Amino acid sequence: MSGPTPEGGGRYDAVIFDLLSGLLDSWTLWNGVAGSPEVGVRWRQAYLRHTYATRDYRPYETLVAEAAAQADLPAALADELLARWDELAPWPEVAGVLGALAGRVPLAAVTNCSEALGARAIARVGVPFATVVTAERAGRYKPDPRPYRLALAELGVAPARALFVAGSPFDVPGAAGVGMPVVWHNRLGLALPPTSPRPLAIYDTLHPLIGAVLGEGQ
Repeated sequence: MSGPTPEGGGRYDAVIFDLLSGLLDSWTLWNGVAGSPEVGVRWRQAYLRHTYATRDYRPYETLVAEAAAQADLPAALADELLARWDELAPWPEVAGVLGALAGRVPLAAVTNCSEALGARAIARVGVPFATVVTAERAGRYKPDPRPYRLALAELGVAPARALFVAGSPFDVPGAAGVGMPVVWHNRLGLALPPTSPRPLAIYDTLHPLIGAVLGEGQ
């Protein structure tokens, strides 16, 4: 972990998570479908670049297939990834951390996927959420501000009072751009975009989130 605990005792009125990297280990699934971590990372990074450049919603499944082609991989891998979507697994500490937060503060998720895949993914977390906003429902892909703003509106929380837990490096400038304080769950040691603001803190595990949200000694 690096960086300070958020100011003010770390108390917020809501916590909003990136779903597919912040809470779920989607990288392992992509690597497994691709056949190796090296190929999986190449495909996933192609997908991230493609998606964050797209902004206007087009079917998530289409973007995954197009990213496979950009990474010189068979388009059929996209079908396999979606068929195995229910293999997505939460990071090991997710149940304990979210269990400690649930009931104390509303939880939400914002995810760059379709409604159908978002529902399947959130079911893998196993904790109730106040709202889940998908790119399909918002009509735009993160880091466009609309998905973040829709989650805030449905929570009824001001941006400054909602802590955003980024999983992708692109979520850091995206969520900060609408006025949310951001911590980055950077499990894989990725790099921020060159022009990105710094998050309040960078975690390699979600454990520090309990103290950041509920305050020390809670």
